[in-house]
Amino acid sequence: MIGTLENASLLDDADELASMVIHSELYAAYIASKQNAERDEQTQHLIGRFLKVREKYDEVQRFGRYHPDYKPVIKEMMESKRELDTNPLIADYKQNEKALSDLLGELSLILARSVSKSIKVPTGDPFFDRSCGTGCGSGGKCSCHTR
Repeated sequence: MIGTLENASLLDDADELASMVIHSELYAAYIASKQNAERDEQTQHLIGRFLKVREKYDEVQRFGRYHPDYKPVIKEMMESKRELDTNPLIADYKQNEKALSDLLGELSLILARSVSKSIKVPTGDPFFDRSCGTGCGSGGKCSCHTR
C-alpha cells in the first residue's frame, strides 16, 4: 500500500474513532467490570472450576452418549455454567461486554453502509444478516447488485 495523504488522513480518523470508544463510558464500565471479576477470588474459583469441567465435557463430547461419564459430566457442566452465569460479577461483566460489542457492531455497520450497501458486515444479529447486504452481486433471487 502506497502511503498517500488520503490514506494517512483515513488512518488518523480511525485512530480518533478508536480513541473515542476507549474514552467512552461503555468502555470504562467494561474494563471496571472485567477487573472486578479478575480480582474476586470466588469468581476466579468458579471460572477455574468451569474450565476443568469444560475439559471433561469436551472429552465426553467426542464420544457422545456412549461415553460412560456422559450424563454426570453433562449435569456437572450445566451446574457449573449456571453457577458461573448467576455470579453477579460475571453477569455484570457479560452485560458490559455485550453493550460494548453492540456499539462496535453498530459502528462497523455504519462505516460499511456509508461505503456501500452491498458490503457484508457480520452483525451477530440474524435480522441484519438476512438483509440483502451480502454483496453477492449475482442479481439472483435476492436481487443484490454490487455498487
